Amino acid sequence: MSAQKIDRKIVKYRVVKPGDKVEEKAEAKRDETLVEPRDAKVIWMHEKLERPEMLVGSTYKIKTPVSDHAMYVTINDIVLNEGTEHEQRRPFEIFINSKNLDHFQWIVALTRIISAVFRKGGDVTFLVEELKAVFDPRGGYWQAGGKFMPSIIAELGHVIEKHLQMIGLLRDPEMDEHRRKLIEEKRTEYEARQKQQDAFAKSHYPQGAQLCTKCSTAAVVMMDGCMTCLNCGDSKCG
Repeated sequence: MSAQKIDRKIVKYRVVKPGDKVEEKAEAKRDETLVEPRDAKVIWMHEKLERPEMLVGSTYKIKTPVSDHAMYVTINDIVLNEGTEHEQRRPFEIFINSKNLDHFQWIVALTRIISAVFRKGGDVTFLVEELKAVFDPRGGYWQAGGKFMPSIIAELGHVIEKHLQMIGLLRDPEMDEHRRKLIEEKRTEYEARQKQQDAFAKSHYPQGAQLCTKCSTAAVVMMDGCMTCLNCGDSKCG
């Protein structure tokens, strides 16, 4: 047995038993069987993936009451493994254009960071909740239809969420048919009983409805002794 020189301070040790090596080999073999083999021909999203000459894109318009000029958000997607069973559409880059130059610096910085996250690959859906959680210290604004937006960044998060749902990376959280029918019945009953006007222009919810903490829509009313949202169905009674 050759001598080994120890050039570092010993801080901990473990006694290796004869059966340890056998167990380690068995665990390594078991892990290999659990890992799903990936086809070498399948292209996965990663930061070194080169940008093709043409990308498929969608443009969304954001018009807020806090600015005279609209913002146009363009999200370009790359189609991976086109024509195969592994075909997938992933967001590749984002651009924001507006005549308002007050926000030019943070718009450029934000688009570069989001585009870098898109190109990194993996799960990019976390961006939606992170952006939607940004609040403007000066206060948010109401959209047409009675939906509250805490900031322009939060509305950008809603735009990205809509786009990810469109390409299939996010699932649209829809109510089941029974719950939707129940909400519609209760809503009709409440409106017939109250005989009130709409709270906002182009809104279909009763006057005096409160803001829903789940969907940010002024549609929460007292129904059957419980505060219930007429938009998403969220109820304090479960």
